[in-house]
Amino acid sequence: MREHSFNSLGPGGFHRVHYYEWGDPQNPRVVLCVHGLTRNGRDFDLLAGNLSDRFRVICPDVIGRGNSGWLSDKEHYGYPQYCADMAALIARSGAQSVDWVGTSMGGIIGMLMASHAGTPVRRLVINDVGAFIPKAALERIKAYVGKHVTFDSFDEAETYVRFVSAGFGPLTDDQWRHLTETSVIADDNGHYVLKYDPSLSHAFSGPISDVDLWHVWESLSCPTLLIRGGESDLLLAQTVEEMMRRGPRTRVIEFPGVGHAPMLMSDDQIRPVREFLLAED
Repeated sequence: MREHSFNSLGPGGFHRVHYYEWGDPQNPRVVLCVHGLTRNGRDFDLLAGNLSDRFRVICPDVIGRGNSGWLSDKEHYGYPQYCADMAALIARSGAQSVDWVGTSMGGIIGMLMASHAGTPVRRLVINDVGAFIPKAALERIKAYVGKHVTFDSFDEAETYVRFVSAGFGPLTDDQWRHLTETSVIADDNGHYVLKYDPSLSHAFSGPISDVDLWHVWESLSCPTLLIRGGESDLLLAQTVEEMMRRGPRTRVIEFPGVGHAPMLMSDDQIRPVREFLLAED
């Protein structure tokens, strides 16, 4: 794994976007893996390592998360800026086309990127998000996003990560430890804090309502793999059924015993993603 960063431009000026790169840096076959709302690019370490024999894999920390910078104007945390940053990252990579793996927020960014004319997105993997997001799931997320919490020890931080991320499913102790190690940092007082800007909660400051992305979904044309956690409250089973009737040519896979969202860390979750990305149809 190699680490890089670049400066991207937004309405408030330049900001630094950090990313991780796996595989041959000269490989023209590029996969972009984009994480969920409060997560970071290190979520994809196991997937990226598995794909790196056939692809160059790039896993960014979306602005405001991980090792990327924080925006000075918090109102600009949103999909227009995220898409602009990802377009800049693709340009920086030199790739003419990319395959996209996006979890939750990363899946929405992928859908938006793939919906535009002339898109560089060749194949799209959407992990536990879809064309309709129910209000109840957003209210659950609002309850913990942006809370400024500190932990007296790493073990306390891991307990918190396991609690708020219970929907990730039955991960191993090593996997939970990895997710915690990559999502907290020690402050000057020796306490642990989460590695994201608490002001991300600005997006949830107004009234919460259902999110309708059917116009985006129906504009897609690239081959798509849709992943659902069998107990997900964000991607409902009826939404998946409707998405199969509308929009692009789509394959669906569901993982039982998992909520929002499958973390693509186990062999049974990595394998279908790899097979889909290597398919030629």
